[in-house]
Amino acid sequence: MAKALVAYFSASGVTKKLAERLAKTTGADLHEIQPEVPYTSEDLNWMDKKSRSTIEMTDKTIRPAITGKVENMASYDVVFVAFPIWWYVAPTIVNTFLEQYDLSGKKIVPVATSGGSGMGKTNQELAPSCPGAILEEGKRFEANAGESELKIWAEKFL
Repeated sequence: MAKALVAYFSASGVTKKLAERLAKTTGADLHEIQPEVPYTSEDLNWMDKKSRSTIEMTDKTIRPAITGKVENMASYDVVFVAFPIWWYVAPTIVNTFLEQYDLSGKKIVPVATSGGSGMGKTNQELAPSCPGAILEEGKRFEANAGESELKIWAEKFL
C-alpha cells in the first residue's frame, strides 16, 4: 500500500472535518495548509470585489503565504489535497502549497468541498504547480461524506 498524506486548506472548518475523515479511513498522515495571515469572514466575502479571497481568485498569480511545511514530503507516494471550491477551482493557497515541493512521480489527488459547485477547471489550474506529478482527477464531496464513501473512492489511488 502506498504511503499517503492528506494536506488540507480549510477556511471555515468544513474541509478540515472531511480531511480528517479521509486521513482516518485511509491511514494517511494529516497536514493543515495554514495561511500566514488567517482569513477573516470579511476576507471570505465573495460578493465584495475588494475582499481578499476575491482579489486572490481574480489574480491567479497571487500566492498567499503559508506557515509550516511537510518535512518528509519525499516519503509520500500519494498526496490528497483537500480544499473548498472557490470560484469553481481550488484556492490559490493550494498552488502555494504544491509549489513548495518536488512532487515528481507522486500522485496528487484533489479533494474538494463545495456548497454546490463542481471541480470546474481545478486540475487545469493546479497542473502548472506540480510539474512531473501524476495529477489525478479529483472529486467534490458533500461536507458530511461518510468514511465508507471516502475509503472506497480513495483506495483506487493507494
